Amino acid sequence: MRFLALGSEVDISFPGMSREEAAALGRAEARRSWELYQSGVIREVQFRVDAHRSVILLEAPDEAAARDALATLPFVRAGVLSFEIVGLRPYDGWARLFAPEDGAGGS
Repeated sequence: MRFLALGSEVDISFPGMSREEAAALGRAEARRSWELYQSGVIREVQFRVDAHRSVILLEAPDEAAARDALATLPFVRAGVLSFEIVGLRPYDGWARLFAPEDGAGGS
């Protein structure tokens, strides 16, 4: 199942961390997100144009598994980033193209 994860910065000032510690956390975040990408859990990562917030497309068996995967990200563990998760399903509107039209068939 696919999920859309909309990131929200909780406190990106990295409270109680030195600049070096924050930079190390950023590298760990990139490394972990790459691992999730390589394993097929993360499918895409984008940023919104209206705010510097991440949008992640995930593949997971259920919402709990998607949440568990995101919980492994260092920014989430550090409490500086959280996600709203939206479950997605395939679009079924194309089926209307092939459905018989009401009243059609002429006789």
